[in-house]
Order: sequence, then C-alpha cells, then structure tokens
Amino acid sequence: MVIARYDAVADFYEADFSGPSADPAGAALLTLIGDISSRRVLDVACGHGRMSRQLADRGADVVGVDLSAALIAKARAAEVTRPRGIQYLHADVTSGDWSGGRQFDAAACSFGLSDIDDLDGALAAVASAIGPGGCFVFSILHPCFAGGRDVASAWPANATYYDERWWRPDDAQSTLRRQVGANHRMLSTYLNALRRHGLHVDEVAEPPPDAGWAADRPDCHPQPLYLVARCTRQ
Repeated sequence: MVIARYDAVADFYEADFSGPSADPAGAALLTLIGDISSRRVLDVACGHGRMSRQLADRGADVVGVDLSAALIAKARAAEVTRPRGIQYLHADVTSGDWSGGRQFDAAACSFGLSDIDDLDGALAAVASAIGPGGCFVFSILHPCFAGGRDVASAWPANATYYDERWWRPDDAQSTLRRQVGANHRMLSTYLNALRRHGLHVDEVAEPPPDAGWAADRPDCHPQPLYLVARCTRQ
C-alpha cells in the first residue's frame, strides 16, 4: 500500500515551508530549468504548491501532482486565493494512470524523490510525461551529507552511506524528517536509475547552504548539503 505520510503533518509542513522557494536549492532548480515561459511543466510531489507557484510565476502552464490529499487541498486553496492557472492532481505519480495522456515540456521535483518509495516508478512516469527532448530538474538533500552533532545525516542513524532504506531520524533536530522519514539512496543509485529511464544528466549544481544555516551549524560546514540536477530525456 502506498502511504501518504504528509497527510498527518500537512499543517506543520505548510507553516514551515510557506515562503517562496528562495533557498539555495530552490534557486538552483529554477536556474537550471531555464526559460519556461508558455511551456507545460509538471511538478512532481508538489506538496502544497510552493514550487508550482514559482514555476507559474515564470510563465509556465503548471500541473502539480502529489500523493497527499491534505497537501493538495492546501495547494488548491492557495490557487483560489491567487489564481495562476495551476491544476493540482491528487494521485500517486508512480501509478502511471494519472496523466490522461498529457505531455509536458519539462518536469520538476523539489526535494520529493526521497519521499517517494518507488524511485523507478517515479522516473518512468517522468520520462513518459516529458517524452524525448524534455527536461527534468530535481533537487534532493545531497546523498553524501554526513550531518552533524544536532543535524541528521542523509543516511540512517547507526548505519553508513552504503545502507539504503527508508528511515526516520530520532536523535537530531530534524523536525520534519523525524515525522515523515526519508529514503536514503546512494548517489550512484540515483544516477543509474536516471539512465535506466533515458534521463541523461546535463548539468549538476551543489549549492552551499545560506550563511545563516552554516553559521548555526559549524560542524556541518563545509559539507555537500544539496544536489540539484538537470536531465534531458533521450
């Protein structure tokens, strides 16, 4: 059974991530996706629509899809408050039956891939939706992030980088991840999965955290914190 873990924390998530996507990873994603004016863009794991709205504000015709009914309801409410022409779909992107044959020029996924248990299913859906020549841009917590004294690493506690599985931190100041967990995958797992689905990496960015984050967590800096990549569908 596919679980919408964010349904239980939708209010907390919206409150904690309510502003524009101005964080370093969000800014890098928007840079790598390029000019999307008048182009059809799919936002995978769109949540409450934070990135969807940023994409629409850049002139894209946006469709957002997410497994969480609670977050989709919040995204739709925001669309009513300030219409941007975004369509939000409550669906499991890995199911393959949500698109109705829609084709997109590009797809984006902001920190969503680690929340999706079926990585191959998600990438197969993206590849099918954008077709040959389409681009896919995503951001994730860097798989090589080693964490720090009060910050959970990318991989499971009491394990190593090589231990791939879903896990939930219980001893670090990672409030959201403590509630919903995450899937840790090695960098090679992501790269090989992308290539299996005809998504070839064109450009990669590893933006550092902002100065405030780094100053508050000196034992985590400098470390790779974010990974952002642009791929082209072959």
